[in-house]
Amino acid sequence: MADLLNTNANNYGDDAIVTLSPREHIRLRPGMYIGKLGDGSQADDGIYVLIKEVVDNSVDEFIMGAGHRIDITVEDNVVSVRDYGRGIPLKSLAAAVSEMNTGGKYGGTAFKKTVGLNGVGVKAVNMLSSAFTARSVRDGEARTVTFSQGIEQSDRWESGVGEKNGTFISFRVDEEIFGSYSYNMEYVEQMVRNYTYLNLGLTFTLNGRSYVSKNGLLDLLNENMTEEPLYAPIHLSGEDIEVAITHGTGYGESYYSFVNGQYTSQGGTHQSAFREAIAKTIKEFYHKDYDPSDVRTSIIAAISVKVTDPVFESQTKIKLGSKEIEPGVSMRNFVMDFLGKHLDDYLHKHPETAQTLQKKIVENEKERKAISGIQKKARETAKKVSLNNRKLRDCKIHFTDKNDLAEQSMIFITEGDSASGSITASRDVRTQAVFSLRGKPLNCFGLTKKVVYENEEFNLLQAALNIEESMENLRYNKVIIATDADVDGMHIRLLLTSFFLQFFPDVIRSGHLYILQTPLFRVRNKKVTFYCYSDEERLKAIERCGASAEITRFKGLGEISSTEFKEFIGENMRLDRVRLTKDDPIHDLLEFYMGKNTFERQGFIIDNLRIEEDLVEQDLKIS
Repeated sequence: MADLLNTNANNYGDDAIVTLSPREHIRLRPGMYIGKLGDGSQADDGIYVLIKEVVDNSVDEFIMGAGHRIDITVEDNVVSVRDYGRGIPLKSLAAAVSEMNTGGKYGGTAFKKTVGLNGVGVKAVNMLSSAFTARSVRDGEARTVTFSQGIEQSDRWESGVGEKNGTFISFRVDEEIFGSYSYNMEYVEQMVRNYTYLNLGLTFTLNGRSYVSKNGLLDLLNENMTEEPLYAPIHLSGEDIEVAITHGTGYGESYYSFVNGQYTSQGGTHQSAFREAIAKTIKEFYHKDYDPSDVRTSIIAAISVKVTDPVFESQTKIKLGSKEIEPGVSMRNFVMDFLGKHLDDYLHKHPETAQTLQKKIVENEKERKAISGIQKKARETAKKVSLNNRKLRDCKIHFTDKNDLAEQSMIFITEGDSASGSITASRDVRTQAVFSLRGKPLNCFGLTKKVVYENEEFNLLQAALNIEESMENLRYNKVIIATDADVDGMHIRLLLTSFFLQFFPDVIRSGHLYILQTPLFRVRNKKVTFYCYSDEERLKAIERCGASAEITRFKGLGEISSTEFKEFIGENMRLDRVRLTKDDPIHDLLEFYMGKNTFERQGFIIDNLRIEEDLVEQDLKIS
């Protein structure tokens, strides 16, 4: 393919036109089917998407009333999924897992309101695996087919088997495509938990441990909140819809949204309808014309809907595009009508909750009005400042655009002219923007939101991200903090993370905030060059380069040439996602790391410095 692309334009003829088989196309362009590849370090890496593609089919069996347990094992990079549903029809088994556009979900009555409707998922798993096995058991008959890289290796039929009906899929992701990878079981466990919240009565086992939910989205909220709710979560359910709602004390809006059991991390039409409906319903309940932002600030909520033939904005199914929940019924009206009746009824029956909620709305309104003048002035300042020339070197494609590259949009937040210059010179101008800080940002812990608009750095940053009114307006899928790997750089990381935690926590909750990892060392000889991100990698590189190894320690981003930087912000970019879990209470985290508890924090630093000294001593001995 590369040779064809490099062919002189004058030689462009029929022999330059290539037709790929579905298998060849999936292996050549896997990103079109599973998003990015990754090495397993991020929750949206391809190896987890492949697990979901298999599990989705088993969940669909449960949705159709067949099978109440799914067993998953992940061991030595081999994933196995066994359900106890109807089992794939035996004669069609091989085709169902290997032939594109083959399946039981193209109309008819076998499946309704499921996720996997395109006949692609499990085939992509097959073709991207070095080893793949599919086994189906139906009423004492069984068939097992095996594949390697999508090519059939064996086919065995059996009669008189004593196993329960169902389907078994096992696969090992192909390292020829993915390179070295490993599963983070924390991500897999969260995936399983999400399935249980959406499928009451369905039990999962993951490596022998059982997971089940008794209260659906109520369990999800209670198990994932990072702060105490102001009132007991409101839990409402009806045909094809379930919601759970409460408010916290922080800023921002936090949503968990699902479609047919699929976690839509980027929201979509159902989440937009929910945001609009909750503001309207609450305004009408109190007979007050509250600003929608005052109603929604600090909200923590979850919504799940079941949609006939859902349309997603990408194959990875993280954002819903369907405008109808079923033919002839608009998503907006469906959600609006449900909340308009059931949430209104709940608030009438629970006056204490209604009183607490109204008090929170009034507090939000009071603060918003107190800083409205500052906001207006800040907006005018942001417009007057030439962002493209002074602070922001923007890219051409943004997260809000409707095209294939929208999800690749990102912004690097960096400090100093040399660092921003290196990134700017080496970036992809289509999808990568750069925002330059002037020195260390302000420690915002304990301050009110007006500092966002009074502080020039914060004001211009939130204006560049476009997140003042809603996360749905975020212009970049990845917000990347890029600082030097030294004490000052770490401090800037902490200050910026505190800014997002304090005022825009939904940037983190929605999985948009990252830390860029840059190499600490360059080890090379005349033949090869290695970029090393740890002492362990450095020692291995020295061993491979031998006695002629030349070692360079990078002290800052500005020391890395733009030519080299391309290596670190392209396909080989290493990112650490900033994550929040139920064990990470925001206020306690900020108070400990950014508050005035100097002596307590000093003790923590000293204890960890001792650990670092021990590591250094070990390293010296190895060297």
